Order: sequence, then structure tokens, then C-alpha cells
Amino acid sequence: MHCTNMAIVSVSIGDKNLDDLDRIQRTYGLKGRSDAVRTAINLATSEMQDLEGLDGQIEGVLITIRRDHADPWMSIIQSKHVGIIKTQLHSHLKDKSCLEVMIVSCPSDELRSMMHEIEGSGKADYVRFVRS
Repeated sequence: MHCTNMAIVSVSIGDKNLDDLDRIQRTYGLKGRSDAVRTAINLATSEMQDLEGLDGQIEGVLITIRRDHADPWMSIIQSKHVGIIKTQLHSHLKDKSCLEVMIVSCPSDELRSMMHEIEGSGKADYVRFVRS
């Protein structure tokens, strides 16, 4: 990937994120970590555009993996959006992580709001919506 005007940005990341960045670099056959960061940003931007492109009444499956079973943040978000969650599955995973699978039916803006709350918490390792 070649860009003519690039800013230099210094970022501090933990060991797990560094391992993930190196994995992105290997998986996509990129030359260096800068290319891996640009690829990760492009993938995240594409995902945001997909979410922003949802319109009208939607149904689908919202899947999250969150760490720290004891932290009630997800329950608080779910209680704020209880009217859109039709079915929910909660499963304990290794290392005190939890899998949440929710069947949702709602206006697209309400789903976006819920997903932004989940992603904005910084406590979810995985968040995906699959439209039916």
C-alpha cells in the first residue's frame, strides 16, 4: 500500500494487541506493522460502513464475546435494549469470558445505538451482527 502523505502516529498497545497486529501482518502478507495498522483501520472502517448502511426494520443475530464474567456492563446495556432482544443465549467460556448470542428485531438506528454502546465500552473482544 503506497500513500504519498502519511502522518507518523505513536501508539502504545499491549502484548495481546501487538501479537494480533503481527498476526494481521502475516495473514495478509504485509511488509510491516504500518501496513498492518492501515489494513486493520480499513477493515474497521468497512465494518462501520456496513453498520451505518443498515436501514429500516431489521432482524438478525448479534454475537459478542466479552471478558470478565463478573463485570455487569453487558447486562446494563441489554436491560436498556430489552425490547429488541427476542431470544438470548449466554455461555461461559474459558478464562472467565462470556459468549452472548442475541436474536434482535428492531429499527436499524436502535441496533446501531446498542452496538456502539457495546463497542464503546472497550470490554468486548468480538462484536458482530448477522442480518437475517
